[in-house]
Amino acid sequence: MALQKLGRTQGHRKALLRSLVASVLLHGRIETTEGKARAAKPLVDKMITLGKRGDLHARRQAAAFLNNPEAVRKLFEEVAPRYRDRNGGYTRLLKLGPRRGDAAPMSLLELV
Repeated sequence: MALQKLGRTQGHRKALLRSLVASVLLHGRIETTEGKARAAKPLVDKMITLGKRGDLHARRQAAAFLNNPEAVRKLFEEVAPRYRDRNGGYTRLLKLGPRRGDAAPMSLLELV
């Protein structure tokens, strides 16, 4: 899979993706542009896989990536246990159509 730069510098892109992943974990779904959703989807799946492992090292890895203690708590206590018997595919990407202001293609990224 090719890296999607999203028109941002490396630091800005990393901060954006961390924020998107934390929002999906906290709220269950986000509405964003298609490119951002496609870039965030594998990262959300990776965080849920860490949550399923549930050990201290996994919690510290998730905390280092997310920088949001509430998102880490919800990941390990609420989100990951829901997917105990599921082997991947924790997120769904639905295309919504163009945004009114600039006609950017929009998508809904949600937990299954």
